[in-house]
Amino acid sequence: EVQLEESGGGLVQPGGSLRLSCAASGFTFGSYIMSWVRQAPGRGLEWVSHITGGGSTTYADSVKGRFTTSRDNAKNTLYLQMNSLKPEDTAVYYCARAPGTTIKGQGTQVTVSS
Repeated sequence: EVQLEESGGGLVQPGGSLRLSCAASGFTFGSYIMSWVRQAPGRGLEWVSHITGGGSTTYADSVKGRFTTSRDNAKNTLYLQMNSLKPEDTAVYYCARAPGTTIKGQGTQVTVSS
């Protein structure tokens, strides 16, 4: 069974940092492109970034330069390092197995507020 489990969310002040993790199981993790997506209150899913099995990354303009996606294929884990957080980054963050977002975890809440 394919499973994705996000962790690491929480409440942080503007300008702060958080590191999200996504533990994957049930498939050959290193063979898949993995994505981070988020959903702010009252809004649809927004793509944040993705990373190839070899570690090449792409980011949405809204997070470029502030967020870094990485992966450890030996540990079947995906990461999202978020720096310089803004209130508009407040959302539930999901990791997803490409293609699309059908296969994703339960999400972890990130709240950026003073």
